[in-house]
Amino acid sequence: MIKVKLFKWLYPGLKIKRWLILSIIGILMISIGLTVMLGFEFLGLLEGKLLTFIYSLTGRFSEWINIISGLVIMGLGIVFVTYGITKMINSIIEALLPENEEELVELIYQQRHLKRGPEIVVIGGGTGLPTMLRGIKEFTSNITAVVTVADDGGSSGVLRDELNILPPGDIRNCLVALANTEELMERLFQYRFDTGEELGGHSFGNLFIATLSKVLGDFEKAVKKSSKVLAIKGQVLPSTLEDVVLSAETEEGSIIEGESNISKTDGNIKEVFLKPKDCSSLPEVIEAIEEADAVVLGPGSLYTSVIPNLLVSDLTEAIKESEALKIYNCNIMTQPGETTGYTVSDHVQALYDHAGSEIVDYVLVNNEQIPAELLAKYEEEGASPVEIDSRELEKLNINLVEAPLLNKEDLVRHNSYKLAEVIIKLIIKFKEEADQSSLIDLYLRDKYRKR
Repeated sequence: MIKVKLFKWLYPGLKIKRWLILSIIGILMISIGLTVMLGFEFLGLLEGKLLTFIYSLTGRFSEWINIISGLVIMGLGIVFVTYGITKMINSIIEALLPENEEELVELIYQQRHLKRGPEIVVIGGGTGLPTMLRGIKEFTSNITAVVTVADDGGSSGVLRDELNILPPGDIRNCLVALANTEELMERLFQYRFDTGEELGGHSFGNLFIATLSKVLGDFEKAVKKSSKVLAIKGQVLPSTLEDVVLSAETEEGSIIEGESNISKTDGNIKEVFLKPKDCSSLPEVIEAIEEADAVVLGPGSLYTSVIPNLLVSDLTEAIKESEALKIYNCNIMTQPGETTGYTVSDHVQALYDHAGSEIVDYVLVNNEQIPAELLAKYEEEGASPVEIDSRELEKLNINLVEAPLLNKEDLVRHNSYKLAEVIIKLIIKFKEEADQSSLIDLYLRDKYRKR
């Protein structure tokens, strides 16, 4: 099988054979030049004929003439090899990307560079997670996005009910965020039909994943195939493959069922829970967490995007047992119906209440001032900036990191690149400290043995 694949490179029309032959001739000339220069007789008859030819030109044998002749032949050989290899590479590039060769070279460079980046697991859903992923993928391709599948509203909810599949919406957004495709492909997956009784409100990406899941008979396989279509950096995985329903209990004691209904409540949320409660995660998710340099929660809706993932028990246990750096990206604004009046410590406490205090090491918050005109828009909807209450966070024994993270556009959201840059710096600092600590431990153990 391997021999057959190798021979395919010699098929007519590939424009490779001629340059391959030229390169081989060049290698042969380098060998000949080296033997002539050093006076070896590795090539027997060929070398003898060559020396006779040189003698006929110069009229005498000389060590210096041999050296000069050898260098000239080697030089020509190097030129042949360099030119042949260059033309072979250009032939391959022209075949793969005829209209933009520079783009392919840049793509290869990026792939090699990004593969050396840190292993990062990001957990959440909604619009917050894709925002962060767009920045993270600029620093590393070793990304695992773990996405909630509790969504039951909009296009995802309809497809979930009618086709009996997991909701594809949040997963689609993460796939597009990590995509390394042309702009047209991104527009295609995000295109939402606004007419038609059956298609109205559905996005093409949701329909694509739903169709693939039916063709392949497996939602997980459909997500993986979609990942290949979009050529994403990293992988996107659902937090569970079970058909879960998110419910909430308010402080008044009422029960609200359905993710889309929770954010509409007027009461304060006491806790959220999944049905069934004993759902399990994917082996790939657990493995990614075990191998991660960092596990990042959020940003995103606290009770409907972030915490639902942490209600999958084996996923949460894996995070607790992981030696990775654990970061929570707190939202910039409160969310009416979920976190009205919440401070940063209230967000962290909610995580602790649902998953335990071992779930977070650092909380990352925005300290950049929000423009007045944007604040006015959010205040009309009952939202306000999340207050940074440092003293309460100290009581929770959590490290606070403040940074300017604002994306100053029509919406108050995180700036993808700024957020990713702070996360990467935290990971580098954490790894350097861990390496230094391990060196100190080794040094102390060695000193102890000597004593």
